[in-house]
Amino acid sequence: MAAPLELSCWGGGWGLPSVHSESLVVMKYNADYELSAKQGADTLAYIALLEEKLLPAVLHTFWVESENYFTVTKPWFASRIPFPLSLILPGRMSKGALNRILLTRGEPPHYHLCEVEAQIYRDAKECLNLLSNRLGTSQFFFGDTPSTLDAYVFGFLAPLYKVRFPKVQLQEHLKQLSNLCRFCDDILDSYFRLSLGGISPAGQEMVDANLQKLTQLVNKESNLIEKMDDNLRQSPQLPPRKLPTLKLTPAEEESNSLRLSP
Repeated sequence: MAAPLELSCWGGGWGLPSVHSESLVVMKYNADYELSAKQGADTLAYIALLEEKLLPAVLHTFWVESENYFTVTKPWFASRIPFPLSLILPGRMSKGALNRILLTRGEPPHYHLCEVEAQIYRDAKECLNLLSNRLGTSQFFFGDTPSTLDAYVFGFLAPLYKVRFPKVQLQEHLKQLSNLCRFCDDILDSYFRLSLGGISPAGQEMVDANLQKLTQLVNKESNLIEKMDDNLRQSPQLPPRKLPTLKLTPAEEESNSLRLSP
């Protein structure tokens, strides 16, 4: 019998079982066996809306916004990746997020990054408003039982809601939508209480202090590696030295062959 598959997910922080949206989506949710055909179609439509309108802003908040990336995202992910990949992978993930945003949203008339940023945040706020109106006063999007859509929405919203960013443009808008915040709190309390455990205020302060120290260390190491790389690139490259070749006369070749023969 084949061994059961095991899914590895990014770890937690800030009161979340994971700060990675896709990890949160798959960790715990009920099947859609009670949904009607129309509700199943609505699920697919809202998931497409999340990926088109909200995902670019989530990627930008975590990976492209400079202050958020260097003070929160990069140190957190680097602390969970073995050295020396911890110095390489966060930067690659940041570039990948930026490329994805520009490839999907950088078409005319938005040619410049600042224009793209303004548009993706407008779209994200509109998406949050639509989700808030759809949820209303219900506990979940399709009644009293969580579905795939609830898992997707929670996976996108919970990191925005809980992670302590210095730049909080989208986070502030989310916190004004009280039913979406209550939705995240209810799922955390109902489905992730055992995996989280309580963190006291003093413990949270220690976590924040350690994160700040880790931020300084990772940034210092990254700057050192970048400086070494720049020095190597700027150092003069000497052309390969050509070794002189000796050309023997026919008489010398015959003498050497006689000397080597038994």
